Amino acid sequence: MSPRPPLPPFTAETAAQKARMAEDAWNSRDPSRVALAYTEDSIWRNRAEFVTGRAEIVAFLSRKWRQEIEYRLIKEVWAYESNRIAVRFAYEWRDDSGQWFRSYGNENWEFDGDGLMRRRFACINDLPIAEEERKFHWPLGARPSDHPGLSELGL
Repeated sequence: MSPRPPLPPFTAETAAQKARMAEDAWNSRDPSRVALAYTEDSIWRNRAEFVTGRAEIVAFLSRKWRQEIEYRLIKEVWAYESNRIAVRFAYEWRDDSGQWFRSYGNENWEFDGDGLMRRRFACINDLPIAEEERKFHWPLGARPSDHPGLSELGL
């Protein structure tokens, strides 16, 4: 596989670029596209679930996005150093009964020298919200560049 810039060691600018690229990929809700950003043997902990390798990532994300309907995500860099980035995030989605949720969390990422993520650890909490409490109103897909981020939204 070819490198996926930006590459470590990260700066404030390149860490923010990496986080936005991840956000855009996840907002595509295309499991195969998202999986390409991870090493073949990538290790994840997502909530209480453990995932290893691209095939398991694709299966996990396929299941996730069947359950989390109208998923929209915003990520923001919290810290970075060398080949690691910590982000905080929030995403909104609804279940098949129409109940909306805002899920909040933190992720710790570790990259290899080619810019592929080899480890991802995510802690996530779900908050039921009323539809009128939603803050993420862009059309499905990547967040528009003029849409506020987490800090601007007070999240």
